[in-house]
Amino acid sequence: MTHRHGLVIGKFYPPHAGHHHLIDTAAAACARVTVVVAASAVESVPLALRAAWLREAHPQPHVEIVPVVDDAEIDYGSGAAWEAHVAAFRSGLAELSGLGVAVPPVDAVFSSEAYGPELARRFGAAHVPVDPARSRFPVSGTAVRADPVAYWDHLAPPVRAHLARRVVVVGAESTGTTTLARALAAHYAARGGPWAATRWVPEYGRTYCAEKLAAARRATGDPGLWLDGLTWESAEFTRIAERQLALEEAAARAGSPLLVCDTDAFATVLWHERYVGEPAPEVERLHERAHHDLWILTDPAGVPFEQDGWRDGEHIREAMSARFGEELARRDLPHITVTGSHEARLAAAVAAVDAVLARPWFFAEPLAPAAAG
Repeated sequence: MTHRHGLVIGKFYPPHAGHHHLIDTAAAACARVTVVVAASAVESVPLALRAAWLREAHPQPHVEIVPVVDDAEIDYGSGAAWEAHVAAFRSGLAELSGLGVAVPPVDAVFSSEAYGPELARRFGAAHVPVDPARSRFPVSGTAVRADPVAYWDHLAPPVRAHLARRVVVVGAESTGTTTLARALAAHYAARGGPWAATRWVPEYGRTYCAEKLAAARRATGDPGLWLDGLTWESAEFTRIAERQLALEEAAARAGSPLLVCDTDAFATVLWHERYVGEPAPEVERLHERAHHDLWILTDPAGVPFEQDGWRDGEHIREAMSARFGEELARRDLPHITVTGSHEARLAAAVAAVDAVLARPWFFAEPLAPAAAG
């Protein structure tokens, strides 16, 4: 190793490929690396979340991610401002020492910023510039905040999952939810570029139901046992919602700026009501934890009921569809109802999703450098 202790400072608002290259370069050259995530109170991505993203991306045992709050004025010509920033950075190093971590003096500061040499001087360390022209990774936090889609390939999986717009297709049985979810994902994947990875998340509850019925038939020895012969418990719906959310998160991490979901915890709450006959507080908590941007309700009108062997029956379809509509409205969830032919439904869904995607991604403005002069 060239250096004993390398220091990397940044906002990582949000982290991108250039940041990861910077940290990996320091990790390859140092026996120990401290990465200080310096966030101000005005920024909208939580400091703890940024630190968690970096820990996932850089699990090397000799790389330590240290979050600090730094609300000092940004003025590269002010000695007092410099002292305030360096004090915040040193507080992070001191916190490591307080946790019993042996922290040798910083002997190298790795940076791609113009302020890097002065920062290194104030730590009494060598400055190691890393791609200051950003030729290897032409990306910056400012650029990502302005247009995440344009820099999607430069974002790590957890950042993609955080930023992806999520659309849920819900509805009663045999109303075309899966057909629409597939078609919607295929429509956006056909756009290519960052959209080529657009995915849809299948309904896990269907798989769970099939497995539950098969297990019950084996246990009873009754191959003719049907869905209405099964007994359901609240905990099963919680497991279904948890698994659905996990599948959704995995798809969002590997996907495009859009994720299409065939059901979610909100829908599971209503199916719990249908089979158990009471509220589902645990599933409600999962619904509240998740974030979705749009719900698309599929109207049963004009869709022939198809009994594929796993459905309750046509007799409850209208009532369940009405419950979905009532709850979407009561909860004031952003939603549309699609009806008519498959082509009409897809066109309406695309128009609504395009409107969601047209909204800019929100990042609060970070503290700006003081004007020169």
